[in-house]
This record gives sequence, structure tokens and C-alpha cells, in this order.
Amino acid sequence: MGVSEVAQAVTGFVSDLKGFKAEIETKFNKQEEKLNMIERKNFAPARPILSNSTEVEVPHKKAFSAYLRSGDDDGLRGIELEGKALSTAIAADGGYLVDPVTSASVQSVLSSTASIRAVANVVNVEATTYDVLVDHSELGHGWATESASVTETDTPQIDRISIPLHELSALPKASQRLLDDSAFDVEGWLAKRIAEKFSRAEAAAFVSGDGIDKPKGFLAHPAVDAGSWTWGNLGYVATGVDGDLGGADAIVELVYSLGAQYRANASFVLNSKTAGSIRQLKDANGRFLWSDGLAAAEPARLMGYPVLIAEDMPDIATGATPIAFGDFSAGYTVAERPDLRILRDPFSAKPNVLFFATKRVGGDVTDFSAIKLLKFSVS
Repeated sequence: MGVSEVAQAVTGFVSDLKGFKAEIETKFNKQEEKLNMIERKNFAPARPILSNSTEVEVPHKKAFSAYLRSGDDDGLRGIELEGKALSTAIAADGGYLVDPVTSASVQSVLSSTASIRAVANVVNVEATTYDVLVDHSELGHGWATESASVTETDTPQIDRISIPLHELSALPKASQRLLDDSAFDVEGWLAKRIAEKFSRAEAAAFVSGDGIDKPKGFLAHPAVDAGSWTWGNLGYVATGVDGDLGGADAIVELVYSLGAQYRANASFVLNSKTAGSIRQLKDANGRFLWSDGLAAAEPARLMGYPVLIAEDMPDIATGATPIAFGDFSAGYTVAERPDLRILRDPFSAKPNVLFFATKRVGGDVTDFSAIKLLKFSVS
């Protein structure tokens, strides 16, 4: 074989080798690409799912349930709870803010109970106090003519009403055996017990609380005759009879002692005993002043105005004020922080587990002209 033939053979071999190499690299790249696709499919995070709020809250609910049942707070430590009633999980003092479902359940029960909360102005705040600026004076005015000078008028006076928030607590307990039962709805049970305790304490404070470490009730403010009423007091109408209603006229007078701007949204507040005493009242034409609600959950009405049965109102007695009438959404404000904290204590009441729940709430009168009282006395 000549030199030219050898060179030609070598050139052909090299060319075939390059082609084979290129083919191998192409096949290898395709195979590697397939493997990468499989790996991405199996191990890459799934696309975020658009879901409703209940689906989003499931991890929170499971973590919170584990904390209530066994004290396991690992799930809570890694979760940042977001929402209207929540901030972040806080373990510094051994307690945690409740999950959204439990918080909403407690709030729902509180709002539906027979408490001033049902008719008052309720606001959520993030501070330790809630300040209300009130202009209760008349702005000066006058008539002007084309040529006469304008007389300076009085400047309105602004008052600041500060409502401090106080800590309200409840301490329900359950046996550890009951908590270990997976069929036991621990969140629902806890929400119900907390709401029961809170509603009783709140209802009493909003009516007659002294304002010391608790909200100030509207009956804790001085009451004066409506004819000589001044700001800072609640005006009352006397029945004319000590310890007795004395007839329907007193109710009529009470209604019209309230300013017209408040009557449109006004309601009566009284307890069951007082309600039983006035159900038989009739006007001059023989018509009952009291009428029961026609639909489920609709309040009874007295002279056409809704009636809130609040058992913490005083009973009928000489000098008592067992009936209030007014626009409570303007006259009384409930201020509260939206968070509810739970501390689990498995040691203090063995074999039971205590759940120390705390919430901050305050309340006070914010418009003294929006509420009137009926006093069972001669004057």
C-alpha cells in the first residue's frame, strides 16, 4: 500500500471517528435532558394552588391542634400566622395566638350574645388605648347682611375620651385523656368555653363596670334629670312612682326625651324580669306597646324600637334605672385588640390541662346625649 493510500485511509478513519463522537454526544445530551425533565417533575415544588381560605388555614389548624392536645409547638414555631385576627406566633412567654378558625368562632359567639356589644360601636385597635375626639358643643352662627360687618362666632369645644384596654381572661380545662381522643373537636370546645366566659364578663362590665381593670359601664356614670342634663352625665326620666312604672306614659316620655337624630337607630336595653313587667302595657287606644319578633332571631319591639335583653341590667326597684333607651352605636364604644392568646398549662391541675386565654378589651360612653334612662322614682 502506497503512502497516499495510507493517508487516505487515516483521513477516512478520523472522519468516521468524529462523526461517531458527534453522534454519541448528541444521544448523550438528549438522554441527559430527559433525565433532567424527570427530576424536575418529581422533585421540583408544585405550582402554587389557588385555594380558598379554609385550605390555606389547614396547616395552622393542624399545628394549633397539636399544641392544644400535647403541647407540641414545633409546628407553630415555623408558621407565621397572618390574618385579621392574628400576627405572628409568639413563644417568648409560652403562649400562642389562636388559629383563624378558633378566633373567628369566639368573635362570632361574642357578637351574637345578649350584650351591649351587639348594639354598640365595636372597633379593633393595635394600641393600649383608644381615643375618641368629641365635639359636643354648638358651633356659633349668625345671619349676615350685605353691608353689616360679620360678628365673630363661638369656637366649638373638643373633648377627648380615652378608652383604655384591659386584659380579659378565661381558664377552661380538659382532661388529657379527652385531648388524646382524636375524635374530640378540641378547637371547637375551646372556642365555646372561652366565648362563654368572655361574654359573661364583658356583658356585666359594659353595663356597670367601674373602669378599674375592666371596661366602664354606661350605668357607672352619674345620672341626672333629663331636663337639667349636662355633658358627662346620662339623662333620666322619672316614672313618677317609687319602684313602679306607673303606666305607659313613662315609656313614651323616655322615647321622646332622646334627640331625634338618635331615635332612628335607638333600641331599648333591659333584663328579662323588667321585660315581663312591661309586656302588658297598652297605649290609650288599647294597643300593646310590646310586640314579639315576627321572624327567627328578630328582636322584640317596644313602641316599634328593638329590645335587647341584657340580664346584667338592674331589676325594678325604688331609685333604680332598669331601662335604657338610646343609640348605643353612637353612645357606647367597645375597643378591643383582635388577637386572642392561649397558654397551655399541663402541670397546675393534673390530670387536667388548663388553657389560659387572654384578650384585651375596653369600653366607655362616647356620646352622653345618645343614651337616656328610665328611673323608677317620683323624681
